[in-house]
This record gives sequence, structure tokens and C-alpha cells, in this order.
Amino acid sequence: MAIDYSKKRDEPQPQQAPSGGGGVSLSKVTLTKAAPKVSLTKSGGAGGTLKVHLAWNARPAQAPSGGGFLSKLKQAASGGSGGIDLDLGALYEFSDGSKGVVQALGNAFRDLGSGEPLVWLDGDDRRGGGGENLYVDLRDPSRLKRVLVFAFIYEGVPNWAAADGVVTLHPAGGPEVEVRLDEHDDRSPMCAIAQLVSDGREVSVQREVRYVQGGQKALDEAYGWGMRWQTGRK
Repeated sequence: MAIDYSKKRDEPQPQQAPSGGGGVSLSKVTLTKAAPKVSLTKSGGAGGTLKVHLAWNARPAQAPSGGGFLSKLKQAASGGSGGIDLDLGALYEFSDGSKGVVQALGNAFRDLGSGEPLVWLDGDDRRGGGGENLYVDLRDPSRLKRVLVFAFIYEGVPNWAAADGVVTLHPAGGPEVEVRLDEHDDRSPMCAIAQLVSDGREVSVQREVRYVQGGQKALDEAYGWGMRWQTGRK
């Protein structure tokens, strides 16, 4: 769908991804259910441009041929008979009250501001070869209120386990922040992955990994964005 344009001291510390040598990596922070939040400001990642990269397996391994009609039905239901096209996008709300969506659907590749964009996509990867990239300008945190990063299965049966999606946030400084889609709900084509929140000075990242049974309008309602929606294509 396309939009109708009319730590605190007691905050749990995010887990750091293990390095190949068995220690911890200082270059990556992995957000989990137990440790879902990190401050980009405190870790040196605020400022500059934040790159948000979505990678997934567009062509999951298919089950061996044969096995009869029921086996083929199960294969089709699991998404094994075709590719998976994930779309990366974001709902945004700025401190001046303006809000909208950035996504390939409806060719909404950037926010609706008149100057340089604060949130934008660099393209639409329909094959999952190189993934998709979203960018957020963090040079002035006072301009941002919240940015909700999401993934939407545009084509293919919802099969999040087979897609094996992972989002990596690359700040201008400080460690990378990783959010793995390691929980799955194949009834839902939409997944809210992570939310960037700014209080005007500090920018933090909150893990979501929350599945929504519906499209962008349902996501909007789940997070209280309050926009009007109409059907769109890409």
C-alpha cells in the first residue's frame, strides 16, 4: 500500500556477537529479546548517516522432487516453489509533526520534506542478491522523533524462517547493530524489525521483531502512526 499524501543506568546491555576467536566482537552489537535496546549516542553511533541493510535468502533450498501430491502441497505452502521478495521500508515521524512512509511500493523512495531527505531508500532488490538499503540522516537528532524499520513479503508465501532475514545498522561511528529475524509467524506478511527513537539529543535503537497480520495500514495501527492509506503498486 502507498500512503495518501493529503541507557538508563538499569537498561540491559545488548549482547555482543562472538568473534571467530571465541571472544567478543567490539564491532557489532546484536539486539535480543533479553537485551533489546542500545543507545547510538552513547556508543558513538549518532551523527552522520546511518545505513540500514536488509539481507535475506530469496531462493530457499527446495525440497527433493517426488513424494506425491501431498508433498508438493507442503512444499508450495512453505514457499519452496518460488522466490521470496522482501521489501525494506520505514514509517517515520519528525519533530515538526510530519510523518509518512519510505518504501518501494508507490515509488515512495524518500520522505516528503522539501529539502535534503532525512530518510530514504536507494532502490528495490527483487532478487535478494545484494539486499536493500535504507538511510537515516542523524546529523541533527532534534529533527527526528521516531523511525520504524519494517520488512514486508511482497511476493511469495510468507516463510520468514526460509527467508532468514537480518537487518544490520551501520552508524557513522561506533559498532554495528544487528537485529536477526529469529522469530517467525508465517501468517503475517509484515514484520516490524527495529525502531529508532530520538528525544532531541539521544538516539536509541529498540529491537521489535513484531509480526503483523496485514499490510502497512495494519502496521500503522499497531504503532499508532495515524495516517490514511490507499492501495499502491511498484
